[in-house]
Amino acid sequence: MNLINEWTRKLRYHPYEKWGKDYQDQLNKTVNQSIWRLDYHIQPVTGLLNDPNGFTFFNGKWHLFYQFYPFGPVHGLKSWFHLTSTNLVDWKEEGIRLLPDSLYDSHGVYSGSALAIDDQLLLAYTGNVRNADWERSTYQLGAYMDKKHQINKMETPLVSGPPKGYTTNFRDPQVIFYQDHYLMIIGAQTTEEKGEVLLYKSKDLKDWQFLGPLNFTQQSLGFMVECPNLIFIDQQAVLIFCPQGLDKNELSYQNIYPNTYVIGQSFDERNRTIEHTSPIHNLDSGFDLYATQAFNAPDGRALSISWIGLPELSYPTDQEGWAHCLSIVKELKIKDGQLLQQPVAEQKNLRYKKTALLGDIQNIQNLMANNETNRYELNLNLQEDSRGSLYLFADSDNSHYLALHFDAVHGKIELDRKQLRYPLNKDFGQTRAVTLENHQSIDLQIFADQSVCEIFVNQGRHVFTTRVFPETHDTGIFLAGTTGAYTGDFWTLRSAR
Repeated sequence: MNLINEWTRKLRYHPYEKWGKDYQDQLNKTVNQSIWRLDYHIQPVTGLLNDPNGFTFFNGKWHLFYQFYPFGPVHGLKSWFHLTSTNLVDWKEEGIRLLPDSLYDSHGVYSGSALAIDDQLLLAYTGNVRNADWERSTYQLGAYMDKKHQINKMETPLVSGPPKGYTTNFRDPQVIFYQDHYLMIIGAQTTEEKGEVLLYKSKDLKDWQFLGPLNFTQQSLGFMVECPNLIFIDQQAVLIFCPQGLDKNELSYQNIYPNTYVIGQSFDERNRTIEHTSPIHNLDSGFDLYATQAFNAPDGRALSISWIGLPELSYPTDQEGWAHCLSIVKELKIKDGQLLQQPVAEQKNLRYKKTALLGDIQNIQNLMANNETNRYELNLNLQEDSRGSLYLFADSDNSHYLALHFDAVHGKIELDRKQLRYPLNKDFGQTRAVTLENHQSIDLQIFADQSVCEIFVNQGRHVFTTRVFPETHDTGIFLAGTTGAYTGDFWTLRSAR
């Protein structure tokens, strides 16, 4: 039995229980044979993963869900897949937890959040419903999960539809406890097709009062805002969101849709404002990050995780019956008015064997001649006069690779995918660059995992996230340049599977 090549609407919305065992067995076999399966990033068992959902701490464990379509690498009838962890690194697959099986989510369980309420976990999500003419209705829904992971959906919606003046592009609720009540933050589109973030309030998680749009910028937000998350860091308000169709005169970006943030001095609920906000910034400087979910954890940290993938784009694993993954978990901090994103401390639990690195940057050299797999952490400090390129996922003669070009003298760093063995979404450009301070050393912390690479620059002031699809022997790490020196560590990492 072959996998499906042409996905009709009928197939995408075929009921879960009607998919045959033979097809599912063949899909599992094909996915498991992929050379691009990951060792410590979250990936779908089969089919498509997209937005992270319900990231929280409950009953002594970290909980995470992702939006899931099990039967192919396409957007179809969505559910939520559940994972748990004790350390934010090793994730146990708990299975599908929210199914599209009710009147209000019959055509898809869409994205949302989670909040621990006493001995239960509230799951707030968007239900998608289509009528016979394929016209959409959207509902903001609630369900409670108990300590044994049993789900009880609420009989009526939290919010039964978009307010007047807004379209059914109304989704991705984040529910938070604020002072003595609850707030719900929702992405929306006006009937004039302008993106906004909406704010609701409730005392009891049942009756929700519409407060209005959240005011946090004078910039236009394109035609739709997805995945808004309001968090607080050092008493400052941070809003992370995905504005679709954002004018590139408002923010310079190259991805089909950006993942962005603003930092404000404070949050004023009465006036629905985030006060004294920064301009809109790109959250990630790479090619493939979207739909970040962040929350204030009980231990005081602000944590985030993101979808590594983008809407409407294709990737080589589409031919193998699976698509996309999630980023490693990051801790968010604010320093000198800038958002820093750093791997959580628990990420060190993956470290297995260390090799110290030291040398001058000249000509070309193989940093790790005996490296056999793209599963590692590479930390490099490049001196303030360094100029050159770092080549990752490289073949033996360094003709196919992912390149990171750096110039510490002029404060430039660029991620370059032009020489990948399998080119990716070339219509959106093959390079991404950021500007650094001149004549300053450059710190790099790089996580490679078979077909994904996350690069943290200068303690998380910038992050580049990218997919890359090498052959199994493309494990070279080369460094070439004209001036400067480097020190660092290379860590082989254990699998989290």
